[in-house]
Amino acid sequence: MKYLYERVSYLRGLADGLQVSEDTKEGKLLVHIVDVLEDFADAVNELAEAHDELDEYVECIDEDLAEVEEEVLGDFYDEDYDDYDDDEEFIEVECPHCEHTVLVEEEVMEDDDADIICPNCHEPIYVDFDEIDDDEDEEEGES
Repeated sequence: MKYLYERVSYLRGLADGLQVSEDTKEGKLLVHIVDVLEDFADAVNELAEAHDELDEYVECIDEDLAEVEEEVLGDFYDEDYDDYDDDEEFIEVECPHCEHTVLVEEEVMEDDDADIICPNCHEPIYVDFDEIDDDEDEEEGES
């Protein structure tokens, strides 16, 4: 942003060197144009500083979020965080309210007292186990 100030200073120096005076209409216009350019340079500089501060803040949030993800999701992912643990079995269930696909642990699906809540719309998901079994049978028959 320093170059903007340098260029405005150069224009101000040219105006002073040409002895542009505010006594004439043209001189008044040129002096005010240089003043406005300086205001623009100030505004751009402030925006750049604010952008840099926001960029640093977002980086801190990203690092904090990565720590939280590791803490919360660390049990579900392997050490590369690419695949689910082999110990865990998940079933894909589509929310009937928002059609969001939810991964539910098989243990939870087998528990009749467990409530499954959609993380997207926060509505309860009621699962028809017969329908899931039929879908799995169809997929095995297609192979």
